[in-house]
Amino acid sequence: MNYILFDSSRRKNLLPLVFTRPVADIRIGILTIREKWEHYLEAETSTLTESYLSKKFPLRKEKDNLLINASILPTDALVKAIQLLKPGQSLSKDNFVVALRLKAEDIDKMPGDKNLNEVQTKLEFLKVNNTWDIFAKNDQAIREDFKLLTEGRKSAPLSESNFVRGDKHNIFLEEGATVEFAFINAENGPVYIGKNAEVMEGSKVRGPFSLGEHATLKMDAKIYGATTVGPHCKVGGEVNNTVFFGYSNKGHDGFLGNSVIGEWCNFGADTNNSNLKNTYDIVRIWSYAEETFVNTGLQFCGLIMGDHSKTAINTMLNTGTVIGVSCNLYGSGFPRNFIPSFSWGSPLAMKEFNKNKAFEVAAAVMKRRGLPFDETEQEIMEYLFLFTKKNR
Repeated sequence: MNYILFDSSRRKNLLPLVFTRPVADIRIGILTIREKWEHYLEAETSTLTESYLSKKFPLRKEKDNLLINASILPTDALVKAIQLLKPGQSLSKDNFVVALRLKAEDIDKMPGDKNLNEVQTKLEFLKVNNTWDIFAKNDQAIREDFKLLTEGRKSAPLSESNFVRGDKHNIFLEEGATVEFAFINAENGPVYIGKNAEVMEGSKVRGPFSLGEHATLKMDAKIYGATTVGPHCKVGGEVNNTVFFGYSNKGHDGFLGNSVIGEWCNFGADTNNSNLKNTYDIVRIWSYAEETFVNTGLQFCGLIMGDHSKTAINTMLNTGTVIGVSCNLYGSGFPRNFIPSFSWGSPLAMKEFNKNKAFEVAAAVMKRRGLPFDETEQEIMEYLFLFTKKNR
């Protein structure tokens, strides 16, 4: 069986985070959505996404294909229900398409093909409808991933230098992980430390928490659950209920809460965000789908930041701020709550980030991690520079 993870019609609700990736490559919990499905399916997946991303994330068609909505997080029961689909059938819950089984020639007609035999399900599952769902549902996602990754396995030993509260079985270290002189509270949720990750001395962690491969918690970091620090990130200061996708740095003091951070982002020292309005009102944030500010239904909502964006030292970010791809913010005062992609400036003046300079910065940042800003990456950014111009 050939498995394909497809972007649904609600993809726009997940911008700017999916400007540079398919929905399947969103990280929520310990793993990305794709990694979760591949673990359950015991098979590789390909992607049906926007055409400008298809070179980096190619679609693989076979004679018989199971297409799965990439915004859904898998469960054992859901996987079984999907695998029971017959050719020409779709699995739905209410008006939401979960999966379809199609021949290669029929894939271009999905999901609007009215000739499919629809099968309804009452199964419960998590799905990511909006950007803020990623941090709002991260608690449950970490717990489920922790069970998935650690069941039947033994943790690497935890050094006696650490101060632990709660069941030590709720703390799992992968091979090569280093944790010394840290304070770990696993009473309220599990703590997962990935392969070759490091928790520096003095760090304080409350679960649920996940630290990805080769990621680092800096000295005296204060981390509240439910927080995910993705692979190759470096994080310090105070962080609460935030998801870092990977390769991003918040290396210094400053507060970040109820937020989602893409890849290749960097926070200058003492960057702080607000995650609660002084009026205690429900937070509204910018929606690319509606092209206006929408109600999140949340009292706590901080920052949504696209890939390759940066802040300077002492930057202040207001409640419910959305920052696009490849932005550079500095200066005193609060920037506006919506910063379009490829913007450069301060609250006093904002201008378009020079495209070539933006590419140079991206190349330099990726080179430090041994990854190329190659022709494929540049083509994606070229497309986004033109596509997002209307917002600047």
